Amino acid sequence: MKLLRFLLFPFAVVHDLVTRIRNYFFDVGVFKETSFKIPVIVVGNLSVGGTGKTPQIEYLIRLLKNNFKTAVLSRGYKRKTQGFVMLNNTHSVEDVGDEPLQYFQKFNNIDVAVDANRVAGIRTLIKDKKPKVILLDDAFQHRKVKGSFYILLTKYEDLFLDDFLLPTGNLRESSRGAARADVIVVTKCPLDLNNLEKEKIKNKLHKYKKEVFFTAIKYANTLSGSATISVEELKDYEVLLITGIANPKPLRAYLKFLGIRFQHLKFNDHHEFSNHEISDIKERFEEITSFKKIILTTEKDYVRLVNKIEILSFLAIETSFLEEKETRFNNLILNHIKQKG
Repeated sequence: MKLLRFLLFPFAVVHDLVTRIRNYFFDVGVFKETSFKIPVIVVGNLSVGGTGKTPQIEYLIRLLKNNFKTAVLSRGYKRKTQGFVMLNNTHSVEDVGDEPLQYFQKFNNIDVAVDANRVAGIRTLIKDKKPKVILLDDAFQHRKVKGSFYILLTKYEDLFLDDFLLPTGNLRESSRGAARADVIVVTKCPLDLNNLEKEKIKNKLHKYKKEVFFTAIKYANTLSGSATISVEELKDYEVLLITGIANPKPLRAYLKFLGIRFQHLKFNDHHEFSNHEISDIKERFEEITSFKKIILTTEKDYVRLVNKIEILSFLAIETSFLEEKETRFNNLILNHIKQKG
């Protein structure tokens, strides 16, 4: 794999050139950016997959929904519908994608829509729902929209400035793109990350002159879905773990840390499970001889599997800020909305 990526280096150089020209044309006004009167908060990254965009969007929803009419707009990755769709109770994963459906089912009093044309989607939301703030999911490279506040995510174990462009590395664009961010959030940090390590990372990111926050994954204490047992009780079970996310390593490490026995069936991010794969999962589960056994998955996978596997549970996650910086981050967002509004 490393050899292949090295051989593809010339294509990464071309990718870099194309994205730099594209960004330059947006910066100087050759390509049009559309801004809006209401706050549009963009959450995204420079690299492909697995930086924690979904829990970060959910964190913002929790922060805002009780005080501001909030809407979320996503492209609806891998959906089979076209154009603008406002989510309602009749929609499936195939209609709108897994992450938008998760937002819609999890939170009351918010509007969730999908549209690959983000400008048109925002205009429709403003016209039909009149939100006070819109959250744009995974839209850091969507330059046609001029967001009012940009949150750039980067993984602790894979910082964007240590990476290279596709296909040699995992970057969608040059690390120079970080200049568009208002804040940088280092995600999926160890809970015991010490101040010395934080300062090292801050020093590496210093040239971008952005405020840096550190977050970790916080797992729920209780499973949801078919079984509502505590996570501690999982020690008494044999677990068949099903994942179709970009990076299941933190979940695997967490289960191992707790001493939970599990078999892991790993699929690609946003995987569309075939009937054959569902049958195979059920057979693997039947083969487990332990009296106490459970099929466990992630919250994002749950919305894709719940109608295909009868007995299924998931472990929800949240973003948790380290270094007691949650209040500082919240105030930045809330003050921005108040000033923009």
